[in-house]
This record gives sequence, C-alpha cells and structure tokens, in this order.
Amino acid sequence: MLRAFFRNEAGSTTVLLAATLLALLWANSPWGETYEAFWHIDMGLSFGDATFSLDLRHWVNDGLMTIFFFVIGLEISYEVRLGQLRDRRLIAVPAVAAFGGMVVPAAVYLAFNAGGPGAVGWGVPIATDTAFVLGLLAVVGARCPEPLRAFLLTLAIVDDILAIAIIAIFYTESLSIPSLISAVALLAAIVTLRWLKLWRAPAYIVLGFGLWVATLESGVHPTLVGIALGVLVFVYAPSDQKLLRAGEAMQELTSAPSPQAAAQATRLVRMAVSVNERLQLRLHPWSSYVIVPLFALANAGVRLDAETLRAAATSPIAIGVALGLLLGKIVGITIGTWLPLRLNWGVLPGNLVWGQLLGGAAVSGIGFTVALFIVDLAFEDPRLHSEAKIGILAGSLLAALLGSLIFRLAWDRGGVCAPPEAEPEEVLPLLLSEPVGPDDLVRGPKKAAVTIVEYGDFECPYCGRLHPVLQTLLQRHKDLRVVFRHFPLRTLHPRAMPAALAAQAAAEAGRFWEMHDTLFDNQRFLTDEDLARYAAELDVDLWSDLRGRTERIARDEASGRASGVRGTPTLFINGVRYQGGLDLNSISRAVDQSRPSP
Repeated sequence: MLRAFFRNEAGSTTVLLAATLLALLWANSPWGETYEAFWHIDMGLSFGDATFSLDLRHWVNDGLMTIFFFVIGLEISYEVRLGQLRDRRLIAVPAVAAFGGMVVPAAVYLAFNAGGPGAVGWGVPIATDTAFVLGLLAVVGARCPEPLRAFLLTLAIVDDILAIAIIAIFYTESLSIPSLISAVALLAAIVTLRWLKLWRAPAYIVLGFGLWVATLESGVHPTLVGIALGVLVFVYAPSDQKLLRAGEAMQELTSAPSPQAAAQATRLVRMAVSVNERLQLRLHPWSSYVIVPLFALANAGVRLDAETLRAAATSPIAIGVALGLLLGKIVGITIGTWLPLRLNWGVLPGNLVWGQLLGGAAVSGIGFTVALFIVDLAFEDPRLHSEAKIGILAGSLLAALLGSLIFRLAWDRGGVCAPPEAEPEEVLPLLLSEPVGPDDLVRGPKKAAVTIVEYGDFECPYCGRLHPVLQTLLQRHKDLRVVFRHFPLRTLHPRAMPAALAAQAAAEAGRFWEMHDTLFDNQRFLTDEDLARYAAELDVDLWSDLRGRTERIARDEASGRASGVRGTPTLFINGVRYQGGLDLNSISRAVDQSRPSP
C-alpha cells in the first residue's frame, strides 16, 4: 500500500504543480478578471420549485474535495487496521511530531496576528501537503531513503486527521439543527447497513449523497462526510479460506472455461481483497490526478502585481503563514520527534539520522491543499484571502528550498547515502562474521556436520515460505542443525519487531522454537492481541526485560549487517553465504556439498 501511495502522490505532483502555475498565469493575465468570474458561475439542480445550487468553486471545494477526503479516510482506516498505524511504537514518534508540527506553526502565526483581523487564520499553516512533499522527495532521490518516506507518510496521515478535527471544531460557524439531525440519521443508516453486512453500492451512494447534502445544509463542512465514510469502509486482510476459494475458482476456470466460471472466479477473486483496497485502487488516481489539481486551479489564482506584493510584504497574515510553514514546521516536527525518542515512547523506521529527519521536517512546511482549503473557510475579505495565499506560496517555496539544502548538506557530510549511480556496486561478504555461539537459537544436534544460519523476519513472506523447507530438511538430514538470527525489516514489516520480541521472550522460557513455528504459521495475525494470545498459550511473559530482548535482537542485526545481510531470508551454510534457490532441492544439494569429506 505504501509503495502504491508513493507512486500516485509523487507522480501527481507534476500535474498539481502545472495546475497551480496555470491558475497563477490565468489570474495575472490580461484576462485575469475572468478567473473569478468563471469560478463564480452557478450550477445546480432543480426539482419543481426546489433548487440546489452552488458556484463552480464550491462544487470543487465542497463536492469533489469530499472524494479527496474520502480517499484519506480509506487510507487512515487501512493503516490503522492493517498498516503502519497498528504498531504503537512506530506510530508514536510521527504522531507526536505531527502534533508539534501543527502547534508551533499556529503559535508562530498567532505571534503576528493575535487580536487582529487575521487571528482566525491560525489554522492555515498547520497542514502539510502530502503530494508536494512526496514529489519533492522523489526529486531528492537517494538522499531521502524509504524509511524517511514511510515516516513522513505516517506523519502526514496523522496530520490529516488533526487538520480535519480542527476544521470540524473551529471552522464551523453556524449549525442548522434539523439538517444536522438528518445527517446523523443518514450516517446511522449507513452504519446499520455496514453492521448488517449489506453490501449494495447503490444504497450507499444514495445515502452518501443525502448525507453530503444534509451536512452541507447543517453548516458543518461536508468534506467531513468523506473522512467519516472512508473510515467506515470495511477493510480486512485476505483470509486463507477466501484465497483458497479464489484459487479453486481460477483453477476451475482454467480447466473448464465458461462464462459462468469466469463470473464466479471474478467474484471470488474480488472478495479476497477488501472493499477498502479496491476503492483506493480506483479512486486514488482520480483524487491525485484530477480532483486535487482541479482544486488548485480553482483556488491558487491570486494577483501578484506590485501593489499586492507590497501589501503582502508587510501583512502580518502573509508573514505569519510563511514563517509558520518555514520555521514553525521544522521546529515543531524536530521537537516532536526528539521528545518521544528521548522518553522511549517509540522507535523510528530504519536507521534514520538527524540530517534526514531535519530535511524531512523542512519539506513538511510545504502546505498547499489543506492550507488553501482553510483559507477559504477562515477569510471572507478578498484582500485577506489574497495575503494568506501569497503567504502559502512563499512559505511553501522557501520550505522546499530549505529542505533541499539540508538534504544536500547532510549528504555532503556523509549523513545520507550517496545516490546508487554514484557508488560502486556493493561487494557483499561471503563469510559469516560471527560464528555460532552458546547464545544462538539452535534447532538440531549440537555436533552437526552442517549448520544453516538463517537471518529472518517473522513477517517476511519469503521467510514464511522457507519455514516448511527448513523443517523438511531437518527431518531428511539428521546431521543438520538450523540457527535462527533476528533481522526484522522494520520499514517494510511493522509487526516484525514486536514478533521478534515475542519470540525472544519465548526463548527465555525455553520455548523459542514453539513460538517460532507459531509465528510463521500465523504470519497474517501478528497484532499485539495475537502475540499476547500466543504467549499465553505457551505460558510466556511478554513484558519483562524488554530492554534486554531489544539488545539481544540488536546484536543479531549487527552481526547480520557485518555479514552483508541486506534482506530476508539470508542463509549461511557452514559459515559461507548461500546464493542458490530457496526451494527444497536446491538447499538440500547445498547441504550435501557442504558436508566435510570423510
């Protein structure tokens, strides 16, 4: 999910940038007056005497942007239940960093505007524009490693949640109680359909549209409907039963093709993947490549003549927004990252260094989509509108330049890896750096003729496929032993480290291999609740001496890195790197060839 999200967001940045430039060119062209005139054209529906009409800008901001926030809701729901946000230790640092990255910019803005007519705009510099940030990181390239992208994406998701809460609480001016009651009733109907497991798209579309209209009439911003509905969409990991049924249907289609078999296979394959993921696949490109650029075209147009720029240069609103994005974000995110790490509330993905984190904090000051959105809610005066937008453009541009400079300086000082094309191809060590010792986790006879050392990750699917192969090898070769060393890939597999800690807890109770087998047999079920259940079944205490277990796992990781381990599974047979296939026959031949001569 993360890789697909990166591709959509980074790829759409060019379209978004083009739409922004087009809006600015249009607003500053000889036909500039047509910009506002066009977006104020009314369009609506009429039913007899009843009419429902909005101008084009509000159809974009209140209508199409609901789909944008619906996609965010889908992403939040997925990440909370199956993705990065389900791991409390991985979410703690970016969550606090996101909070700091909102509080400090708001404080910077209010330092210039408290008590003045622009005070209501304190929410403008709080939000990060994910599309522009990921687009810039794509340009930065290897100077920004994937763990930092994962960290910033998690931060952006939390940032979006907090921004939506702020819009709902602070930027709702008046409420229509009858319309609000209607909206609550329609939302309850949708929840009821979900609870009854009635999955009929037309019913959800009709109820969703009614909910949007009722919310719009109530005074609450209707984009909140998008978040609510996105969070409610059902998400689940593919179950073994559904995957098996889908596989059987595909096999039947292959052996006896028919329209009925094709329809059945299509239905079962679709059911194997949650509605949430299917909707993301369909809607994310529309949101990224059409809706958000159209929003930019409708809102980014601002006059940049000499008079407007002079006014903005001394405007507390423009200065507050620009400094909030430029300085507030980097200070807030840096403090918000340092504090939970200092207090041991969580961990960072991968081996990030402060040069990378500071660069990421700086580019997070690129605020655009949600910032323009809040400008539209906060200010009615066109002059204040213009000054706030100029502040957004200036602050975002300076934040992008500052972030790029920090990445370059950090790279030049060795704080970030050089681009792959600038490095010679890495030659990995062939020999195991640390021989098997008494502290290792060993299965098989102590005086075995052949030893396989596996660096593994309990959430890695390739390790899961290797697991039964190694079990068969142990049964087939009585003079073989297997050693397992932890190498959790935290960035790719957020549950790998908690699973490794659970396995190490079992090792202390003398039950490592039982836990090892349980974890590999249940790779899709490694939540905290699942791990606690496995530990209870084995009478293992998960929570004592976490520091000692973490250090033990870190020693395995260090020996792996010294041995040239870059992924999982990596095998060493009698201390020599194994570079063949991971199937039973290939490894069995390597075991036979590794036996000492009689």
